[in-house]
Amino acid sequence: MVSTAEPAHSERDDRDVLVERARAWLAEDPDPQTRQELEDLLEASAFDEIADRFAGPLEFGTAGLRGALGAGPARMNRAVVIRAAAGLASYLTAHGHAGGRVVIGYDARHKSDVFARDTAAVLAGAGLRPLVMPRPLPTPILAYAIRHLECVAGVMVTASHNPAPDNGYKVYLGDGTQIVPPADTEISAAIEAVGPLSTVPRAESWETLDDAIVEAYLDRVASLPAPGGPRDLRIAYTPLHGVGAAVVRAALQRTGFPAPHVVAEQAEPDPAFPTTPFPNPEEPGAMDLALDLAARIDADIVLANDPDADRCAVAVPASPSSRDRFRMLSGDEVGALLAVHLLRSGVRGTLATTIVSSSLLSSIAARHGLPYVETLTGFKWLGRVPGLAFGYEEALGYCVDPAAVADKDGISALVRMAELAALLKSQGRSLLDLLDDIAREYGVYATEQHAVRLRTHADSAPTLRRLREQPPRTLGGLRVERVDDLARPEPGGLPPTDGLRFVLEQNARVVVRPSGTEPKLKCYVEVVVPVESTDALPAARCAATESLAAIGRDVESLL
Repeated sequence: MVSTAEPAHSERDDRDVLVERARAWLAEDPDPQTRQELEDLLEASAFDEIADRFAGPLEFGTAGLRGALGAGPARMNRAVVIRAAAGLASYLTAHGHAGGRVVIGYDARHKSDVFARDTAAVLAGAGLRPLVMPRPLPTPILAYAIRHLECVAGVMVTASHNPAPDNGYKVYLGDGTQIVPPADTEISAAIEAVGPLSTVPRAESWETLDDAIVEAYLDRVASLPAPGGPRDLRIAYTPLHGVGAAVVRAALQRTGFPAPHVVAEQAEPDPAFPTTPFPNPEEPGAMDLALDLAARIDADIVLANDPDADRCAVAVPASPSSRDRFRMLSGDEVGALLAVHLLRSGVRGTLATTIVSSSLLSSIAARHGLPYVETLTGFKWLGRVPGLAFGYEEALGYCVDPAAVADKDGISALVRMAELAALLKSQGRSLLDLLDDIAREYGVYATEQHAVRLRTHADSAPTLRRLREQPPRTLGGLRVERVDDLARPEPGGLPPTDGLRFVLEQNARVVVRPSGTEPKLKCYVEVVVPVESTDALPAARCAATESLAAIGRDVESLL
């Protein structure tokens, strides 16, 4: 029998409070679309959905803002963006940057252009000088523009490789790097102090930049490869429905490469991402169309960017023994290839990567007598490394020109990879051959990532708590020699971050951490197998693969 009883008194009270909050939000929401969306939810008495949208403000952290589009403080919308811009303006003014320039970029996602204009209006109303990019453009151009135009800050409206329903808001300071503590907490506090939206001053006095900023960026990228080097290379390319295609075509042309063959279905910006629900080159299936194109044209290399073109993915013709025509390279493999190529090109300085990336870069730095730094995940940390010459993270992010772009840059990295592939082709060799050379010199550093997709970011907490309380004694048959709780670092070490590192015997390690941009729990595994002689490389690779698989099985059961 179905009960028709009224909800308990406390439940009715909670609903009344929720409805009151929703109606207060409606009263100041400047967007007719999200107002209608919330009114429809109220009319349908969709209290669970409304409660989810009002569960709390969308948290402003070191990644700025990122979340699903929609009405309410826990979603990305115009009201949230206006408050964020007002908080940023207050922070900049309080830190002596009144009247300073702030450059604003945006990608082609839903509402990105609207959020960019709202940001410009608020910053102009606060007395700052907003400079808005001329059209949807890659994130690296925004990061480049901050220094090039001598700005005090930069804002990029993008959700990078997140699914279509999302959007985001990245903030950079005047040195061209993403914000880190304490700036993030200070900006967050300033956002919380913003009063009613009607009290936020707005003005139309911003400047829209022309293509001179794009040309300056392309000139810088074109200066990176050695002039007169080999350029014979057949490239298959995809921007994954993002904003990278036009800039990549121009960069390759300016550096002397033939025009790439572009995946037609993914060539133009499309915020719906119709061919891939997760427009991230790391996701299964995201690269299928590019690999199909590469097979049809007999490509020498497959190159891809994520939607805002700050990441770069690489695939190469597979070895003759493989069942597949092409093999995706991991972020760690591309990082090692770029490091070796840059060093051979005469680049000198500090090499840096993150705690979840391969430790191979530390061995490369030591062999060349160069400084090496390991940071927390994200280019908000890597971009700040003093004397940085090259930095990368395993999630397909590479910084090959830190003097110009102190952030990951999928376009300059793409051009450098094309340069390396063309050079090897002219020698009758391939990127796989160079990877073999690296393994013979340093050993096999094999890495693998496991991920569990969660409903919310908070869902990772119970698993991490369990692993802290009951850590495994062995993983893949290897003894766990030490467990580092990254939330409680050693004095003088890295800043605290939520995660665990299991240090195993035989130089293996496992790092478990929640994703900073998506509701995922990620696990990073590395094994190191020495290569005693040239002939021993196949056996070493086989041993590494078996060890990765054994550890991976145990990790899957843990997660």
